[in-house]
Amino acid sequence: MMAPWLLLHLTSLGLGITQPLVQGRSFQRPAVAWPSLFNLNLSREVEETIQIPNNRSAPLLVAVHVFVSNVFNVDILRYTVSSMLLLRLSWLDTRLAWNTSVHPWHAVTLPWDSLWTPRLTILEALWVDWRDQSPQARVDQNGHVELNLVLTTETNCNFDLLHFPRDQSHCSLSFYALSNTATELQFQAQAENEIVSAKREYVVYDLTVQVPPRQLVPCFQLTLSLKNTALKSIIALLVPAEALLLADVCGGLLPLRATERIAYKVTLLLGYLVFHSSLVQALPSSSSCNPLLIYFFTVLLLLLFLSTMETVLLAGVLARGTLGAKSSSSPASRGEQRNHENPGPNPEEAPRGIKGSRRSWAETADHIFFLVYVAGVACSQFIFAGIWMWAACKSDPAPGEAAPHGRQPRP
Repeated sequence: MMAPWLLLHLTSLGLGITQPLVQGRSFQRPAVAWPSLFNLNLSREVEETIQIPNNRSAPLLVAVHVFVSNVFNVDILRYTVSSMLLLRLSWLDTRLAWNTSVHPWHAVTLPWDSLWTPRLTILEALWVDWRDQSPQARVDQNGHVELNLVLTTETNCNFDLLHFPRDQSHCSLSFYALSNTATELQFQAQAENEIVSAKREYVVYDLTVQVPPRQLVPCFQLTLSLKNTALKSIIALLVPAEALLLADVCGGLLPLRATERIAYKVTLLLGYLVFHSSLVQALPSSSSCNPLLIYFFTVLLLLLFLSTMETVLLAGVLARGTLGAKSSSSPASRGEQRNHENPGPNPEEAPRGIKGSRRSWAETADHIFFLVYVAGVACSQFIFAGIWMWAACKSDPAPGEAAPHGRQPRP
């Protein structure tokens, strides 16, 4: 049991912290300049308190309570998410206990670097900002230590975007104590959702924490389950695409002879091309499971292209037939004047009949195509709805999953 006067010295001197608490993604212990009044024995006793408590044959049990206060900046294009957390760690260090009958203190506050504390590293973190650069540990008379850490971090997240914008993803934050082994230290973790604001695109609908088994390095893993509210994406993506498709279907009701029909179809196609180019940049991409909307919008582009090409081709056939009929009408009128007194079969009537049947064929083909096109558009919507409900995509395993950092290698 530590001498109470040593606790007094640790409390009063504070072992002033002169370096940043965090460098990179983990705690770094600052250099401690021991005052000259400490003798060698005192320095040795203090150094012993900085070592992990010896719990005999069993590992030291550290209870971790994780409070999630905010999740923001969910970036599906960069596959990152930012979060604010409060970690409450507690463990038993009997070396810090004292007799209250002699020293009537129920608890003291010590600098974090004057005693042993778990040094945590977040495996998925791009950066970590520990808000309190000099946290204080509270020690009671029985040697129970409690340490509160507040942090903001940005981490990588493997979003499941197959059903974007109705996607649901699970983002993990793995906390490792790299300075200890699994035989020395063990975590017992629990989590609590304290997010009070739900006015955002992605909301946290579930929160779990677990201690993975068979680890070489002690760790615990926090999992944030995110759900996309989808309102913004539906208004910005689905509604314009469906409106263009409906406008294209209605364009088929215009007569094939109307010159405005080609201009109408070409304008719709060009407008959708602009929309599609900006859409590809707005939607996320993946090496294994791309969003179904990418394929849906590509099918819509092909349907609009097919409809425009049909209008141009049949309108060209009809225009050629009309020009041929006009060119043959002049000699036919002169022949009627010459044979006005001798009525009989006119040799020009048969070709005119042929021209008329050609125009009728183009319009009939356009009508049949319109019916088939409407049926195809309707079927494509139902097929996509079925694929949306039943499709599932399993991502390829990451290259590092065979032997993750700090975990037991797989056979």
